[in-house]
This record gives sequence, structure tokens and C-alpha cells, in this order.
Amino acid sequence: MIFKRIILSTFFCTFFTLSVFSQKPTNELLNEAKITAQKEGKAIFIKFEASWCGWCHKMTKDMKANKTKDFFNNNYVIVPVVVKESAKNKNLENPGSTELLKKYGGDKAGLPFWVILDANLKLITNSYNDKNQNLGGPASAEEVAAFIGKIKKTAKHISEKDIENIKNQFTLKK
Repeated sequence: MIFKRIILSTFFCTFFTLSVFSQKPTNELLNEAKITAQKEGKAIFIKFEASWCGWCHKMTKDMKANKTKDFFNNNYVIVPVVVKESAKNKNLENPGSTELLKKYGGDKAGLPFWVILDANLKLITNSYNDKNQNLGGPASAEEVAAFIGKIKKTAKHISEKDIENIKNQFTLKK
């Protein structure tokens, strides 16, 4: 009886560990996002990020802040994709993330790198500004203005209050 419990415990622990630490492949993430975006009439916001990336964490925090989260959730299916991890954290990456990053031209950019797709997975815009520089997690007044310009073109609904909230949340205070 004890032997059976040990075997069952080992099985469930292994299964739980694999399910918690296995990342979804990017093709699955995109298929799920496409279905949701089509059903809800939203665009898809893919944010490439890594555990070591401070700017990635800041952008996530800014997008999930009390005054901005409703805007992002109401307009986008947000898809975080883990990429460019250190050797010891490669298990955190979504399988296919490097190829997806390259597909959208972010393989030479820093992180975060983001793209906004329509509900049919067609690229609308990316995080490069008009000087071909990655906005990443926008923080300066100029970067935030460029970011707002891009989301104005991709959001279903955006109000002046949304713009003000994004500007106040994302812009670093000096």
C-alpha cells in the first residue's frame, strides 16, 4: 500500500511539475489568440519578454495598472511570449518564440519587442518608431507619444481619458 502511494505521489508531482513549467508553443498561443480576437472583435498584442528584462516587467506593470488595464483588456488579446532567456532559464521560453520574434523583425531588437496583429494574424504595427528604433517599453515622453500613435490606429475604442492614463502611467517621472 505504501509503495502504491509513493508511485502515485511521484506520478502526480511529476505531472504537476511538467504542466506548471511547460510553456505553450507559439503556434498554440497564436491560434488561441486568433479565435478570441475574432470572437471579441479585438486586435492581438504580442509582447516578447524575458524574466531578466526590467523594461519588460515595467511594461507589464504599466499595462496592468488600475487606470490602464481596462483599456488594454477591452481592445487587445494580450499574448506574452517568453524569448531570449539565459541558458539556465531556457525552459521558460515558449517553443517557437525565437522564430516568431524573427518573423516579425524583432530578432535584432532589444526587449520588450511587441507587435499588434489583426484578428486574422496580419501585422498592423510593431514597436519600431519612425527612426527604426525599438520603442520597447516606452518610458520617455517621445516614446510614449509614438506608442500612443500606434495604439490609436489599432484600438477599437480609445478616449482622451485613455490617452491621458497611458501617458501618465508609462512616462517615467523625473
